[in-house]
Amino acid sequence: MTVSSSLATLHLQHLTSLEHAYQQALDAHGYTGVLLYSGHARVHFGDDQTASFSTYGHFLHWVPLPGSEHCWLLIRPGQRPLLRWYAPSDFWHLPPELPDEPWRDRFDIEPATETSPPQLPKGRFAVLGDVDGETAAKLGAELNPEALTVALDELRVRKTPYEVACLRKANARAFAGHLAAREAFDAGAAELDIQLAYLAASRQRESAVPYQNIIGVNRHAGVLHYQHYDLHPVQWHYSLLVDAGHRYRGYCADITRTWAGREASELFEQLIEGVTRLQRRLIDSLAPGHSYLALHERMHRELGELLAGHGIVRCSADAAVAQGITRAFCPHGLGHLLGLQVHDVAGRRLADGSSLPAPADHPALRLTRELEAGMVLTIEPGCYVIPMLLAPLRDAEAGRDIVWETVESLAPHGGIRIEDNVVITPDGHDNLTPKS
Repeated sequence: MTVSSSLATLHLQHLTSLEHAYQQALDAHGYTGVLLYSGHARVHFGDDQTASFSTYGHFLHWVPLPGSEHCWLLIRPGQRPLLRWYAPSDFWHLPPELPDEPWRDRFDIEPATETSPPQLPKGRFAVLGDVDGETAAKLGAELNPEALTVALDELRVRKTPYEVACLRKANARAFAGHLAAREAFDAGAAELDIQLAYLAASRQRESAVPYQNIIGVNRHAGVLHYQHYDLHPVQWHYSLLVDAGHRYRGYCADITRTWAGREASELFEQLIEGVTRLQRRLIDSLAPGHSYLALHERMHRELGELLAGHGIVRCSADAAVAQGITRAFCPHGLGHLLGLQVHDVAGRRLADGSSLPAPADHPALRLTRELEAGMVLTIEPGCYVIPMLLAPLRDAEAGRDIVWETVESLAPHGGIRIEDNVVITPDGHDNLTPKS
C-alpha cells in the first residue's frame, strides 16, 4: 500500500514528537530506554490454530505495521530506534515485508528469523507488552512498570496531525461499507450478506476489522454487541443497525448507523430522526474544557425528552432520568476515546495515574475526563427496546410512567444507535465521519 507524500511527511513529524515525548517520559521515570514488543497470536488449547491477533498499541504508535508478530522496538533517548523485524524464511506462509516508506530511514532495522528479543545494553530498561516474566528477567528489564505505562498511555490521548489523518482515512473507508450495507438491506439481503457487502465496499477482510462488525436486523438491533450473522433473509424489514469500522495503519474507525426498513413504523422512523438530531446537538457542543460526564448526563436528559415527546413515557424528562427509565432505554455510555484501540487507553485515568471511575449510575461510561484538544472520541447516543432491562420496571413505580403498548410496538425494531468519530480542536471540534 502506497501513501501520499503529505501523509509520509506527517508521519515523520509524528515520529519527531514521539522521540521528544519518550525522552521526557523515560528521563522522568529514570529509565535508560524501553523495549516494546509487538505481541503474537495465541494458539487455541489443544489445537494448532491461533486466535485473532492485534499488535500492541504502543508498538503501533511508532510504526504502521498492524498484524506484526514477534517484533521488537527499542527506544533510547538520543539514539535511533532499533526495530527488530521478524521475517522468517517460510514456504507455509508468505513472509511479511516492510513497506517502502520514508519512516524506515528513521530506524535501525534488524531483520530476524528468530522470535527472541534484542540484547539490551547496560542501564535501566523497561519492557512493555505481552512478555512473560522469564523473558523480562533474562533481559534484565522491568516488565510493564505501571508508572511508565501510564505515562506512555497518556501520550496516546492527544493525537498528532498524522494520527488524525489516519483516523479520517479509516472513517472514509468504513463509511463506504456502511452505505453498501444499507443498500444490501434495502435489497432484502440476510445479515451475512450485509456483512459481506460491508467488507467488500470497505476493502478489508474479516480478520482485519478493528472489532467484530455488528450487523443487526430487526430485534437483533437491540443486542448491543450482537455477534451473529443470520444466513437467511427476514420476512419483515423493520430495521438495520450497523456498528462497524476500519483499521488504517493501525488506527480504528468506529461508526454506527441505524436505518428503518420498509415495514418500520412511523414512530420508529421518527425516533431515528430524534436520536440523530440529539447526536448532532451533542457534537455541536464539543470543545476543550467540557466534561464528558456532563455530556453523557445531558444525553440522558434529552433522551428523556425524546421519550416523553413521542408518548413513550408519561412523565417529564427529569423524572424519566431520576427513575432510571432512560438507563433502561440506553444502558451504555455516550462514547469513548478512539485511536490505535477502539476503546483507546486512559479514558478513565489522568497522567499522574489517578483514577476517574465511572459513576455508580453510569458504570458503562468509558470516558470520564474533561475534553482536551487532540482527543479523538465517539459520540453514540442510543435508544433500544431491551426486554431484560425493561422487564424489572413493569412492577416498579416507574412502570406506571411507561406506555407499554407503545414499547411493545417498537420491540420488533430492536433499537437505534448513531455514532460518529470526532477530534477535539483548540477552538471546537472536527467530525471525521462523512455525513450520511
